[in-house]
Amino acid sequence: MKIALMDSGIGLLAATAAVRRLRPDADLVLSLDPDGMPWGPRTPQDLTRRALAVAEAAAAHGPDALIIGCNTATVHALTALRERLEPGLPVIGTVPAIKPAAAGGGPFAIWATPATTGSPYQRNLIDEFADGVPVTEVPCHGLAEAVEHADEAAITAAVAAAAALTPGDVTTVVLGCTHYELVAERIRAAVQRPSFPPLVLHGSAGAVAAQALRRLGQSAAPRAAADGGLTVLLSGREGVLPAPALAYEEGRLLQAVSPAR
Repeated sequence: MKIALMDSGIGLLAATAAVRRLRPDADLVLSLDPDGMPWGPRTPQDLTRRALAVAEAAAAHGPDALIIGCNTATVHALTALRERLEPGLPVIGTVPAIKPAAAGGGPFAIWATPATTGSPYQRNLIDEFADGVPVTEVPCHGLAEAVEHADEAAITAAVAAAAALTPGDVTTVVLGCTHYELVAERIRAAVQRPSFPPLVLHGSAGAVAAQALRRLGQSAAPRAAADGGLTVLLSGREGVLPAPALAYEEGRLLQAVSPAR
């Protein structure tokens, strides 16, 4: 089994690590776009064009499924990607975990990029799944960029700024950008209030990985004793994981994976 994941940068690491933990026997193809990143500031049409190119580079390696490891790319390019690649290649998008957060019943916050915060897409998810539950949308200025470059000082500053915008009574935070899952514990430490129950964080990586396996009719139990290999594509060219990826546990997990043959 071979699973591909795509993003402009290292935001796909969380979902990739989740797939690796569920199915260590699967071959992985990571398709990034360093020539075109970041995707967030691009127009929807330009972003879709870049996403299609990155997806087609991954598809050339014959994966059984493709995960879009990026919330923004899912919003703007999922329909185009499915029209281009399905039914031959199942495409799985990434959606913020608003539904399970709302099911908890307590007030929650959604940390997302400034472009996503307040967007019709996010507002529609809130209206659909969080009716009657207090929700605060928190724009996280510069956090995705800081995580992408493993800039410790910038991560600390961006997390602190977003925490200051988060109400003191929230019990749950939705991580509405895949980059944020790489610094989840730093977010927890910044938002956790003394004497409150442990803060609940909802990311998307585990659910997306499980959905990919469901689409393929596969279980989480490995079918073979051997570990799968790893192929990294950088704007279509074969390469290696970007150096900042190794600052995170998820990146170091993948560093130990043998190159695909």
